[in-house]
Amino acid sequence: MKICGVDLKGSEANICLLSLDNDVFLLPDCRVRKLAYSKQNSTEDIREFQFTFKKLMEDYKIDYVVIRDRPTKGKFAGSSAGFKLEAAIQLIEDLKVKVITPSVMKEIIKRNPIPVQFSETGLKMFQEDAFNTAYAQIMLDKHGLPEPKID
Repeated sequence: MKICGVDLKGSEANICLLSLDNDVFLLPDCRVRKLAYSKQNSTEDIREFQFTFKKLMEDYKIDYVVIRDRPTKGKFAGSSAGFKLEAAIQLIEDLKVKVITPSVMKEIIKRNPIPVQFSETGLKMFQEDAFNTAYAQIMLDKHGLPEPKID
């Protein structure tokens, strides 16, 4: 199973490819680490981003994409460009897309710690949230949601 983790920051989509094969995690090489949206607010620009993203997913035979959710209000709210990118990704035909919240990610990673230090992965620092997103989704697929605590 190959997953593409996506972290949207401003007008960029930071990506990380991750797969799990026989309980071994693999970080396949990828020709890009981030895709930028030019913010020209034209239909052609968003279609170009969508086409580029779709082609990348086809080329690397990605099973599905998981996007790290962002709040719509408050100090850490996502930008309008980021929400456009999310919609463009979600509307790609024949591409399975999921969204995972940071709170679910945190709980999954707490119960299934990442087996390697991020600095040892060879990824760039801006890819860390995309990597965590992909890892959390793989653990979610493998183990399901953690049981809620009952006090």
